[in-house]
Amino acid sequence: MNRTALVTGGTRGIGLGIARALAKDGWNLALCGLRPAAEVRTVLSELQQAGAAVHYIGADLARQDDRRRLVEEVRSRFGALNGLVNNAGRAPRVRADLLDATEESFEEVLRTNLQGPYFLTQAIARDQIDRRRTDPTFTASIVFITSVSADMASVNRGEYCVSKAGASMAVRLFAARLAEDRVPVYEVRPGIIATDMTAAVKDAYDRRIAGGLVPERRWGQPEDVGRIVAALLRGDLPYATGSVINVDGGLSIPRL
Repeated sequence: MNRTALVTGGTRGIGLGIARALAKDGWNLALCGLRPAAEVRTVLSELQQAGAAVHYIGADLARQDDRRRLVEEVRSRFGALNGLVNNAGRAPRVRADLLDATEESFEEVLRTNLQGPYFLTQAIARDQIDRRRTDPTFTASIVFITSVSADMASVNRGEYCVSKAGASMAVRLFAARLAEDRVPVYEVRPGIIATDMTAAVKDAYDRRIAGGLVPERRWGQPEDVGRIVAALLRGDLPYATGSVINVDGGLSIPRL
């Protein structure tokens, strides 16, 4: 059976780790991002060599028109999607103390990290429900990639924490609403993952991880997240809609 998933922000970092894991599992992939198609050609070729049919769409999830165009193109090419992975996100352009942060930064981060995936999920879920009602064998699921910052406070990037906490609530809302239609919704919370987003703070976190901040004493890798998401989309966690899976090497374990 051909299965198709949309992975937002799927050509770099955690999103690429997820796309690689799904390609290995035989999924066809719709990917979206901000970069022109020419700049992601190498990544698309790699995923295609793994056996996936891959289609890339340039879209900014913070923009309503771009989301509408993304959904229309996905519908035209693939019909209803079996899987949606809300991965795309952004950090504040400037890490500012909570008392100095600007409304412009707050709005920019929340439009990308919360408003965008919230309404993208709404549109994709409608298609999934329609397909399931006409074809009960059609499987569908949705994953939100949030962050340990949904629960752990960082006062120099408050807008990011608020956006991820909001996305965590969105998971609960959609999980409750879609359960009767057998569309499970999950939350995956990565910890400190080695990506271009965390490259600027690598030295600082190298020291903190070595000092025990992360019980497993290592950086997380995009592939760690990818394997979890692949298991969720395969249906390896039945009867568990609304679940939160921490992929953080024990970072979020309360300790004395």
